[in-house]
Amino acid sequence: MTGNSLGERFVVTSFGESHGPKVGVVIDGCPAGLELVAGDIQRELQRRRPSGELFSTERKETDQVEISSGVFNDHTTGAPIHLSVSNLDTRSVDYEERRHTPRPGQADLVARLKYGGNEDYRGGGRFSARITVGFVAAGGVAKKLIRTIGMEVYAHTVEIAGIRARRVPPDEGAKASRDNTLGCADSEAADKMAEAIADGKKHGDTLGGVVEAVATGVPIGLGEPVFDNLDGDLSKAFFSIPSVKGVEVGVGFQSARMRGSEYNDPLTVHDQEVQSLTNNAGGVIGGLSNGQPIVCRIAFRPPSSIAMPQTTVNLQTMKEQPLLIKGRFDVCVVPRAIPIVEAMTAIVLADHSLRARLVGPVLKKR
Repeated sequence: MTGNSLGERFVVTSFGESHGPKVGVVIDGCPAGLELVAGDIQRELQRRRPSGELFSTERKETDQVEISSGVFNDHTTGAPIHLSVSNLDTRSVDYEERRHTPRPGQADLVARLKYGGNEDYRGGGRFSARITVGFVAAGGVAKKLIRTIGMEVYAHTVEIAGIRARRVPPDEGAKASRDNTLGCADSEAADKMAEAIADGKKHGDTLGGVVEAVATGVPIGLGEPVFDNLDGDLSKAFFSIPSVKGVEVGVGFQSARMRGSEYNDPLTVHDQEVQSLTNNAGGVIGGLSNGQPIVCRIAFRPPSSIAMPQTTVNLQTMKEQPLLIKGRFDVCVVPRAIPIVEAMTAIVLADHSLRARLVGPVLKKR
């Protein structure tokens, strides 16, 4: 397999499969001198773990992070950082029973055809959302790094099952992403979302939704047009998250229904600086950050594993047959995707900050 690394200067290489011994990442390019302990990463991983709510999988992993290299005396050394967690709660027998009956909507069939049947098919293998544990671990490092130059990242739920939350100030959204079970700042909408999730679970079905990511304190000029523009790299990172089927920056697709007079962000002068009065562009113009908060929305499809009869093909007999999936699955991935979205945002911003030389190879002690 190729395509397992993201970034040019802050390079994150993902490894592991859903039912393999471990999943994790290697980070190369992180400057020396960043204060880092396992607890910094563990806090992020705890946010990704199943909550016990209706929407979460019953697979319960402890996700205790192990730092194998790149950190000494609670500071990064400049060497590659190896982060991993063990897979302990696997039930591979569920997948042996349907090895030759690919699940509709999953990568089972295309992976088998691409890799000639040599892929690890247990739990989706390399295509499982389980690998995002490594994304979140790397994001914990990236968040600490970009925080040294004043950037913060948060994400929150803005839609589930077509139920949209009202727009809220950044401080409300940031708080909700930590304190609210669904990560939604609109309590009324959150109650309706929870009802929709309960109904989906009752009927053995699944639901999709939208997560909004916001980055504040982003300086002007991050991005390397034309092929490494900032919004393009953010989109690439988001699309590496399983179940993502759409990304928009700023008002996104709504801009196609607007006039230029409605879309353009008016400019003004405040404290001798040129600023925008609105942020329809979502903080990125011409592939470069413009100093406004970066705002992206990421659409997640419903999980494909549903507890309802479906039709598939038996690859041994090449005949259609019914399929009823057994296993432990999320009804809706949106709440658990919040720290993953934050992580990918922070990783891209860390990479572009290094590329712009806003961060040197050795961090200065404060």
